[in-house]
Amino acid sequence: MSNGLAAADLTQARPRSAEASAAVGDRRRAGLDRLWARGRAFLGADLAIMGGAMTWVSERNLVAAISNAGGFGVIASGSMSPSLLDQEITATKALTARPFGVNLITMHPQLLELIDACVEHRVGHVVLAGGIPTGAAMQRIRAGGARVVCFAPALVLAKKLVRMGADAIVIEGSEAGGHIGPVSTAVLAQEVLPHLTEVPVFVAGGIGRGEAILSYLEMGASGVQLGTRFVCAHESIAHPLFKRAFIRASARDAVASVQLDARFPVIPVRALANPATDRFREVQRQVIDRFNGGELSQKDAQLEIEHFWAGALRRAVIDGDVEAGSLMAGQSVGLVSREQSTAEILAELVGQALAAIAGRDQRFTSALSGSAEGQGAGG
Repeated sequence: MSNGLAAADLTQARPRSAEASAAVGDRRRAGLDRLWARGRAFLGADLAIMGGAMTWVSERNLVAAISNAGGFGVIASGSMSPSLLDQEITATKALTARPFGVNLITMHPQLLELIDACVEHRVGHVVLAGGIPTGAAMQRIRAGGARVVCFAPALVLAKKLVRMGADAIVIEGSEAGGHIGPVSTAVLAQEVLPHLTEVPVFVAGGIGRGEAILSYLEMGASGVQLGTRFVCAHESIAHPLFKRAFIRASARDAVASVQLDARFPVIPVRALANPATDRFREVQRQVIDRFNGGELSQKDAQLEIEHFWAGALRRAVIDGDVEAGSLMAGQSVGLVSREQSTAEILAELVGQALAAIAGRDQRFTSALSGSAEGQGAGG
């Protein structure tokens, strides 16, 4: 009789325990959703995770995959002409009905025409990168019904861009891949997040796990932007050799480009070190020697240095030339260990954030329990 009662009690207890666990999980997810509610609402996405715009990588397939999985994909227009961008947006819309954005380079000679292509397609968000945009460009986007997202490397510039009409700001630290600024993500976040509340702020650069996402949300970010983590997504068209280089790399392999002479400035770019990196340093030495010897003018010398990397990113990403190409990558590349689906990557990030919340809850409960036991012993 007693055994039967015990068995019955266990049978009834299990559902209650499962329900309780589900309720706790729901509360944690609701807590995460509250933290990035502003970013989700701004993007119109389930997750306030933007895909970083990576030239040759962030095209229709990856962009649609990110949006379909609940994130917010962003097309990297790079040097596309307006007609090519029109085709890319059309192709992306055929793959997803979810919101996505388009990243435009402010220095592009046909920037206004590219904006018009976005407006014609009713793209909801246009991200302006590569320099300080003009007020005319920003107003053209807003007049067309889209929201303007701008990059800001410092608080003073972020505030200026908001005054000019930016609807959201991305702060990207030097840990990011590609063209980088001089300040780390952690420092930028401390500089900007407490003091810029007028618009949503998204944090980027070196983010590869959900715990980091959670920490920036708790500091006041509305969301985050990730690029490097998505390079090895199944939906990414990056060459298998390019992906293999990412999987094998550690964080310290992603280094900023070296400038040998201040007279010949090199735009800092973070990429995986490879034979081309060494050749670039040697080319700089040779060009500087030729300039010093009177063989080259300063303008011609600068052009030779700048042209070294022309087409190098495409050679690596599309052709798989990982020896002579440019392997642009952020320091979070050390967290890329295998190919995964985009949906799996996003689910993993959210799971890590929720696990961090759970761990904190458990530590808090343990602390309270320990305090109560201490009081009891004292009594």
